[in-house]
Amino acid sequence: MVTDRKRPWMTLSHGKTPHGVHRLLGKYPSAVLLGIQLMGLVLYPFLGNDALGRSAFAIIQQCVLIAAVAAVRMTPALTVLSAVIGVPALVFAVLDVPLHDETWVIIGLTSTHAVFYLYTAYALIRYMFQDSDVGADEIFATGACFTVVAWAFAYLYGFVQILGHIGGTEQFAISGDQTTLLDFLQLLFLSFTTMTGTGLSDIVPVGGHARSVVMLEQLAGVNYLALVVARLLGITLARFRIEHNADN
Repeated sequence: MVTDRKRPWMTLSHGKTPHGVHRLLGKYPSAVLLGIQLMGLVLYPFLGNDALGRSAFAIIQQCVLIAAVAAVRMTPALTVLSAVIGVPALVFAVLDVPLHDETWVIIGLTSTHAVFYLYTAYALIRYMFQDSDVGADEIFATGACFTVVAWAFAYLYGFVQILGHIGGTEQFAISGDQTTLLDFLQLLFLSFTTMTGTGLSDIVPVGGHARSVVMLEQLAGVNYLALVVARLLGITLARFRIEHNADN
């Protein structure tokens, strides 16, 4: 019986290692999560907004959720809690296919996904900071965590704008013109440009709630980069000291 120290849930019988997809998810779940999210960025523009496009979008969402759960399971974060949060998100992703225009579905979809992705980001951060041993998957986790936070705020923007729309106050505008509800790709674009500090481009928050969430993401982006850079720098200096002391 062989147990992975950093992934105690991954127990291997008789010293055998898993193969194929199971092995990839077991060894590099963060890399799988990052890869699926990057694939989604490329595929979203081709999906369209018809029934077939929404079905494909729901499948991609489910793949991301499954990969996210796999990434969360290897962290000290509770697996049960990830399932409790993730299952409703998965249910609303499926309901979004036939009931795409229903307000209650949009509210449920955006809120559950935002919470789940934020929890996944928290779990990934705990995984990256749990010790000073930085492996290949933890390097992938830095990128995966960044995209997870961007995804979370995109859904949070969707939640804010649907509530504002119900109340008769639009929260976002394109090129200074008041607009109707933005689609997910537009919200994701806004989230990435805000998170990376490259600017809001042609999409701007015009409502008070939208501006509050944008400011929170700007703060999250700056702090995330500072934390990651500080950690990598600290590990580099620690290794340098160890090697220097060993030479002496």
